[in-house]
Formats: sequence, C-alpha cells, structure tokens
Amino acid sequence: MKIEFVVLAAGQGTRMRSKLPKVLHEIGGRALLEHVLRTVETLSPSCIHVVVGAGHDMVRERLGAQRVNWVLQEEQKGTGHAAALALSHLDSDSIVIVLYGDVPMVQASTLAALVKAASTGGLALITAEVKDPSGLGRIVRDGEGRMEAIVEERDARQEQLAIHEINSGIMALGARLLGRWISRLEPDNAQGEYYLTDLVQFAVGDGVEVHTVCPEFEEEVWGVNNPEELARVERAYQRRVAQS
Repeated sequence: MKIEFVVLAAGQGTRMRSKLPKVLHEIGGRALLEHVLRTVETLSPSCIHVVVGAGHDMVRERLGAQRVNWVLQEEQKGTGHAAALALSHLDSDSIVIVLYGDVPMVQASTLAALVKAASTGGLALITAEVKDPSGLGRIVRDGEGRMEAIVEERDARQEQLAIHEINSGIMALGARLLGRWISRLEPDNAQGEYYLTDLVQFAVGDGVEVHTVCPEFEEEVWGVNNPEELARVERAYQRRVAQS
C-alpha cells in the first residue's frame, strides 16, 4: 500500500502578530512544520507534499533540506483549494493523509491507525472530545452515532455549538476518492472558501463509510493560531519530553 502525505502549510498566520510564517514558529527549538515532517517520515511514505503560501521562500529556505515536494498556493481559498493543488502530484493508487503544518504534536501511532481505517476504502478522520471546542469544527452524528457532517463554528446552529467532539482536520482516504470529491466542492459558506471538511457530506451521500480515530492525547489535535496557543503547545511538548 502506497502512502502519501499532503501537509497544508500555506496560512498567513496573522494572529501570530509576527512577520515569520506561522509554521516556522518553534516548539522545543524546532519549527512547527519540522515536527510534523519528522513524524510523518517515520511512516515511510512514498512522498510528502507540502502546500506553502505566505512566506513560502522563508519556509523552503529553512526546511529545504527536507525530502518533500513543495506545492505553491498563491491565493488563499481554503483547505479544499490547497488540497486540490496537490492532486496532480498524487499517485491514483495511494492512500492520502491530509494534515496541517501548525498541528505539531500528532503521534505516528495515531496516523498509522488513521491509515489502517482508510485502507478499507472509506474516509477516515481524527476527531477528539475536548473541554473547550471554541473556534473548532463540530462533528455532527445521527441518532445511531454515525457521522453526518462537520460544521464549522461560524456556520453552526446553536444546538451544534454545544457539541464537544471536534474535527482535527486530519483525514485519510484514497487518492481517487479525494479527486472525485474535491471537484464537487463549492464555496457556499460564511468565508466563501472551499472546505475540505465538506468531503464528509459527500462520503455520506455516496454511501461511503466514514471512520473516526480518537488520539490518545488531546494535545495531538491542538493547532497553533496565536502566541497563547503556541505557549500552550510548548508546555505540552515539554511535558511529553519530560515523561518520555
């Protein structure tokens, strides 16, 4: 089974209040993106594709020694658009794992479980129950516990805002499925962007099974969007190092 990773790392990171691209901010003395790349390399993928945008020259200069295929996203049109740019570089027989350059603490064992779940032909997602779901996409399930959709907070109804199971954004699926569903994305949301999360609705509509994988530790799904979140992830990282 061929495995390829698509790492989305094109965000401007304006809330970091820094000229440094967000994925180059550090925890434990290494860039956020470097932590992600080190983890995915342990799974021996056939290729790692990194989608870059804002400050891409700085990112490539800092991490140019990494064995990755750099993909440029010149316009920020959402996660679906970013993943679409990597499509032409993918082997059609691959299992594709999409993850984020600003979510640095996901473990290789969690990603391996995600690949295993997707290898049956469905769509697999990492979700987590968190104490504070503010700002995150909510997992909507039916009465039997099956996933129906992911709703971004800005698009959610009041009852959906009470859900504490959140989407990490990390998913795995066959390259052919990815290509089929990305072509159906529409920017009909509050941000006018192409959401990769809409793939869940396409899977449900097409009768494709949607699997979820829960990480061992909540901090595996923590993203970094501002200095406060960077400090929180740094503390969690140092705690993990101290306990290892």
